[in-house]
Amino acid sequence: MDRIVIAGGGISGLSLAFTLLESEPAADVVVFESEKRPGGKIWTEKVNGFLCEGGVNGFLDNRPKTLELATKLLINPFRSSDAARKRYVFSGGKLNLLPESPVSFLTSDLLSLYGRLRVMYEFFAPRGSSDDETLADFARRRLGKEAYEKLIDPMASGIYAGNPESLSLKSCFPKIFNLEEKYGSLIKGMIKLQREAKKSGNRKVSAGPGGTLTSFHNGMGMIIDSLKGYLKEKLRVGSKVVSVERKNKGYAVHLSDGMVVETEILVIASPAYSAAEILKNLDRPLSSVLSEIPYPSVSIVCFGYRKERIAHKLDGFGFLIPYKERRKILGTLWDSSIFPGRAPDGYVLLRSMMGGARASELAMQGDSRLIDVAAEELKDIMDIKIQPDFVKIYRHEKAIPQYNIGHDRKLKAVDGMLLKYKNLYLTGNAYRGIGVNDCIENSFKLAETIIRKEEI
Repeated sequence: MDRIVIAGGGISGLSLAFTLLESEPAADVVVFESEKRPGGKIWTEKVNGFLCEGGVNGFLDNRPKTLELATKLLINPFRSSDAARKRYVFSGGKLNLLPESPVSFLTSDLLSLYGRLRVMYEFFAPRGSSDDETLADFARRRLGKEAYEKLIDPMASGIYAGNPESLSLKSCFPKIFNLEEKYGSLIKGMIKLQREAKKSGNRKVSAGPGGTLTSFHNGMGMIIDSLKGYLKEKLRVGSKVVSVERKNKGYAVHLSDGMVVETEILVIASPAYSAAEILKNLDRPLSSVLSEIPYPSVSIVCFGYRKERIAHKLDGFGFLIPYKERRKILGTLWDSSIFPGRAPDGYVLLRSMMGGARASELAMQGDSRLIDVAAEELKDIMDIKIQPDFVKIYRHEKAIPQYNIGHDRKLKAVDGMLLKYKNLYLTGNAYRGIGVNDCIENSFKLAETIIRKEEI
């Protein structure tokens, strides 16, 4: 097999390297990671007995490739507690339990009676006329304004830290887009899919992502540490790829220390903005398209408290906040209720998110400002009036890629431009799925493509 250089040591680049080497143990594969720590947005630290996730806090167990990778790495998945099934939305000055079933939806006071009836009208709502509709327009059209504001908007903030007025439905939630395309209604589609699932004996289906949130005993960083241990010297941290050029039948990869590495196969697994810089001298139009994918800033503020000092019952996953509430955090996860071992005995760990597409500038303010904002919000929302016993802050200046309207057109343009370059590939969460499952599944697919071409 020809030499393979992978630029980017996040979960996409690491899992791709693992998959290639598992198939071809003697393959000449090297991963260059610009930071001293691999893993990208998967970042776990144990500080003063608290297990803090600086970014990704888990993955859903309903797709097999991540579980398959964990098995091969000999690490055991760790599913979230039953309490984590309860999720809350802050609305009307209080935390409201998110309905978990059709019956609970009908009796919930999260939506008004009119709001609930409007959701039921979805069965009769007309199809959309646009091929690429915003999540907000879709939700208002099919579910009504109230359901959009109280249910869909906070979901978009929780997953993408995004603005649903800009996010593309078909790019962010293709499963929901396809339900309307095929059945004309989400409710009709779900009824038919559930009947089919019942006949085949499969698990119940869902219009949402489904599955159970899963991590590892020592946090998501375990999968990065295991991949790092497997790759050994094939992973080179603190080595930034700055540019590439064509050289002979392959590419010359220029590193920040002046070193030049030649390779026949090049995979850029870094964020889109980094890929744009790397490819600028090779192909400016391609670089320009990649640079158009936006990344808002997000900060994570972790607070630890003595359990006995928190009066609020932490019986769930946590809460998200609709934009119309005009709060300064996107939501707070009750990490020590989701997974055991996230806080020392007698303590709890809460993790608040702020920033995102609508308030990116807030995320990059100083520590004292972030701490004050988070504390004030928790005081108003959860009646926590005491100062935390533990604080840890994580900043991501460019956090989550936004699949805004036109994202699919960008991808088609990128795919067309890449046809000019043999054995040059792009992968990562900027393109076709932001989650850990998406990244790992795409790595498996890309590895198959590379191996198949090498065998021809």
